[in-house]
Amino acid sequence: MKDKCGVVGVCFKDNLKKASYSIYYSLLSLQHRGQESTGIVTRKKNGFFSEKGMGLVNEIFTFDSLDSLDGNAGIGHVRYSTMGASQIENAQPFVVRHSSGTLAIGHNGNIVNAEELRHALKASGSIFVSTSDTEIIAHLIIREHLKGKDFVESIAEVMKKLVGSYSLVILTDNAIYAVRDPLGIRPLVLGNLEGRGYIVASETVALDVVGAKYVRNVKPGEILEIDNYCSLNSHRVIRLPKKAYCMFEYVYFARPDSVLNDIPVYKVRERIGEFIGLNDDIEADIVSPIPDSAIPSALGYSRASKIPYRETLIRNRYVGRTFILPEQEARELAVKLKLNPIAGEVKGKKIVLFDDSIVRGTTSSRIIGLLKGAGAKEVHMRVGCPPIKSRCNLGINMPTNEELIANNKTVEEMREEIGADSLKYLSIESLIEAIGMEDRNLCTGCLTGKYPIDISKYEQVKLPVYMKK
Repeated sequence: MKDKCGVVGVCFKDNLKKASYSIYYSLLSLQHRGQESTGIVTRKKNGFFSEKGMGLVNEIFTFDSLDSLDGNAGIGHVRYSTMGASQIENAQPFVVRHSSGTLAIGHNGNIVNAEELRHALKASGSIFVSTSDTEIIAHLIIREHLKGKDFVESIAEVMKKLVGSYSLVILTDNAIYAVRDPLGIRPLVLGNLEGRGYIVASETVALDVVGAKYVRNVKPGEILEIDNYCSLNSHRVIRLPKKAYCMFEYVYFARPDSVLNDIPVYKVRERIGEFIGLNDDIEADIVSPIPDSAIPSALGYSRASKIPYRETLIRNRYVGRTFILPEQEARELAVKLKLNPIAGEVKGKKIVLFDDSIVRGTTSSRIIGLLKGAGAKEVHMRVGCPPIKSRCNLGINMPTNEELIANNKTVEEMREEIGADSLKYLSIESLIEAIGMEDRNLCTGCLTGKYPIDISKYEQVKLPVYMKK
């Protein structure tokens, strides 16, 4: 599974300070949120400057290209598609020129009524250059603005029409706007650049890398406006009685050194392991993680269960992207290319193997096979996320319900399929306790099939083949 995107926006008070470098380093820290394409747009008095491409951040940008992106304000984006094909036309930020100026936009999330909105816009004359839902948002905002509304009013009006999840960074001729959906499904934070300006980003790690001080979360339903003089104004345009923060950000997607909604991700993952370890009676020699996201949970499990923690799998971080291989071959080789067992730590051992989640089960099966092939006596699988039974339609790229191993199998059937000697999941109740938040403020739709918004009628919309998720 992959999250859709990461976004960042930077504004400096000093007109001679280039925003492009801070955006670049922030995007590097958010690379885990999208590896498909990336882009930066900056703004100066004489216009907008844009560069984007297919690939990783450090593959697209050079120091020369960052120098050419002039201006003290700008936005950036890393992308993995959930809506729209994998092609350069869908790379963000989008830049749209209109009769009264220019607008650039980057988006993390998924608009579930996108097709309905697209059809209405096309019927009234809008022309699209991409298949992304983000371009729809741009068209809607510009239409409202051309009616004579300022951008805060225009964005507020569009928020009433959007169904789904969105954290947005918007660059106009006079300001940067940071926007979070009324349920707060996708994360967005604000940082202070040591009094020199402001930064908004998907995660706090983007603030850390550029030396910014964390100020607060962008509130659900809020529009933050940072003008050309770096004056900050807040507009809370929609208030709902509950939130729907994505639980999977805590389990897997966010970097462990991030703080989401004022909750440290690393601590959540430690508690996940502790809760399983305290309620487990398995006899084993060692507990080991599937690197890297399961490491904090495995450490927590080890402390709670008193079973020693050992690494048994080494990740090759330099293997590159395996999609360059033929699909079937890539599936067979990906695990061997990326993970290799440490034979001396594995042979003859009973291992508790910790992972953050099981999706299709194919990767779990191959890793268990690797460990047993290296001489493991037993492999007991422990999973830090409850069974994923329903696909996400709110910004996470997941297989269809039929492909999810937990959708139509019991835990025992899953254990047999992946080849584990035992299999145990964290309960939903323990997950909510580990996060430290009321269940009414968390989205657990992929675990329960119950989403914070009614998306059923939009699932019936006929999508073109290129837009199927």
